[in-house]
Amino acid sequence: MAKTLADLIEARFGVESRAGIDMPAEGPLARILARRTQRRYTEQPIEDDLLDVLLACAQSASSKSDLQQMSIAVVQEPSSRKRIADLLPAMPWIAQAPVFLVFLGDMRRNMRVCERRGRKHVNNNLDTFFNTAVDAALAMQTFTMAAEAVGLGCCPISHIRNHMQALTDVLGLPPGVFPIAGLCVGWPQGEGRLAMRLPPAMVVHRERYDDGNFEQELEAYDRRRHEQAPIAPASQRHADKFGVVDYCPWSENVSRQLSLPEPRPDFGAFLKSHGFELA
Repeated sequence: MAKTLADLIEARFGVESRAGIDMPAEGPLARILARRTQRRYTEQPIEDDLLDVLLACAQSASSKSDLQQMSIAVVQEPSSRKRIADLLPAMPWIAQAPVFLVFLGDMRRNMRVCERRGRKHVNNNLDTFFNTAVDAALAMQTFTMAAEAVGLGCCPISHIRNHMQALTDVLGLPPGVFPIAGLCVGWPQGEGRLAMRLPPAMVVHRERYDDGNFEQELEAYDRRRHEQAPIAPASQRHADKFGVVDYCPWSENVSRQLSLPEPRPDFGAFLKSHGFELA
């Protein structure tokens, strides 16, 4: 049982920490440090009033220049959730979660705002695409933190971008609106999975970027994570090409994944055909 935030930090990274040594393991910081990905849910529904509050929390996230270039699709109808789940049969938790959200980058609304005011929207470019994606990501993370604060569990789903056109059809997305990621939401069944993260020494850079100890830190992280939760043969990426090994650390699995193209090479083409110029 964690007594201090330092205990939670050590559990998260697998290394000793003095940070938070005098701070009790309670409150919002403790919840964030101890958060787990949830992929199993009870049949208990999420009350509409609570869901509306959480969606309001999502909209309270920071937004670039107050442009608010994101939207949220709420998918609760079983037939609609099944259509999405059928696209990703390896992720049955999509159909099991009582609520599935899709966070959307949305340029369309502000294009209509400009039209309404008699002005031309001249910022259909790569920067606007980037800003819509960031706005949607901030909203999704804010929703997640709010949902977990009341005991719900969440699981983000980036794989929906493997099926951009099919998802667009399910949700009726017009030009200028595209999916960033999905989010399963429900009451957790079990503890969920605590993912060990890269140590702060590899991620936090003081004043200037410095990866001088990259190899040593990576090797130590690989060993710690393998000891905590070895990657099972079924979860080893592209086993048909690289085989199944007894020691498959995090960096091995990541390098396997990134050495082959993700199954969404037409992402840019989809965006361009869906209203984004990306210039």
